[in-house]
Amino acid sequence: MSITLSNLPWLGIELASVLSSALGAAWIPALCPKQYLFTLGRPANEPQSKDPIYFVGPMICNFLVILTTAILMLWLNITTYGAAFPFALLVGLGYLVTNTMNIAINPNMPRPIAYGVLTGAYHMVAMVLVCTVLVALK
Repeated sequence: MSITLSNLPWLGIELASVLSSALGAAWIPALCPKQYLFTLGRPANEPQSKDPIYFVGPMICNFLVILTTAILMLWLNITTYGAAFPFALLVGLGYLVTNTMNIAINPNMPRPIAYGVLTGAYHMVAMVLVCTVLVALK
């Protein structure tokens, strides 16, 4: 299957990138900052790092995941919400949540299951949002 840059839903990719990044920026600091620090074994009052990599890095990664998702949706001819939702669940759980959990399971992560659930939930919700936007703006 041939995909060209002009075939991609760029408005959907851009909007999904902004929304997914905004959700990620709010997920930890606004919704569950203490739980996140707990999963990392850090004090509840530890300030968030201001290092740019923690802001720019996730935005770049989100963009690449969304671009890949848009390509897969074109290849698989996913054009309806009814098809996008199970696809989002499959990709979200099969790749994003599983990979998050795999990364968390290492000797440096004091609470890997809690971290995987907390962060994996963001990835799952974000993927449903992304697929919904990509179908809406195809």
